Amino acid sequence: MARTKNPRTRALLVERAAQMLARREPVTLRALVAGTEVSTMAVYTYFDGIDGLWRAVRQEGFIRLAAELATVGATADPVRDLTALGAGYLANALANPDLYRVMFDATADLEDAASADATLGLLVTAVARARDAGRFAPETNPEVIALRVWVIGHGLASLVATGPLPVEVLANGEPMLVALFVAAGDEPERCARSVARGWRPEPEPRTGPEPDRV
Repeated sequence: MARTKNPRTRALLVERAAQMLARREPVTLRALVAGTEVSTMAVYTYFDGIDGLWRAVRQEGFIRLAAELATVGATADPVRDLTALGAGYLANALANPDLYRVMFDATADLEDAASADATLGLLVTAVARARDAGRFAPETNPEVIALRVWVIGHGLASLVATGPLPVEVLANGEPMLVALFVAAGDEPERCARSVARGWRPEPEPRTGPEPDRV
């Protein structure tokens, strides 16, 4: 009879592997389980070996990112929502710096690349909402703007969550997003208000007209 797998054991091994990689430590089976009550066979039980573990480590980063972005609800202000997704990206990186370091290591495959791509898809959908609401120009390409939002978030995360700069640097995200969205067609003052609400979240109505609609 097969033993029931414990998701906490799987999570423990993924976390330990991410931490070791971040510290540039060689990840061997013995080192991975040292100091735990888990045997080296657990790597085969849960991941079918070390290659499967690498895939799981990368995937876990995207799983947590998706969970963070899922907390961003749709409001009457699509530019605020798009900004909040960018802020969520940074929040995930700050909360999971070890996993974030290895999320984009293309030397290891993902367990489910499509689900990882879906995180960018959330940004694409938000940009399309802003365009369809008249905030961005009709010719706006949602994939292009979404990618630029991701680049801003990734750059800040790399400098702060896994880099040398202090958290205060994250404040630079606000003016960069405003500049990006205004270039896409949004009105400057209205855009600044929306970005401020998304970057520093405040309660937002889920339905009804946007408060600052002009």
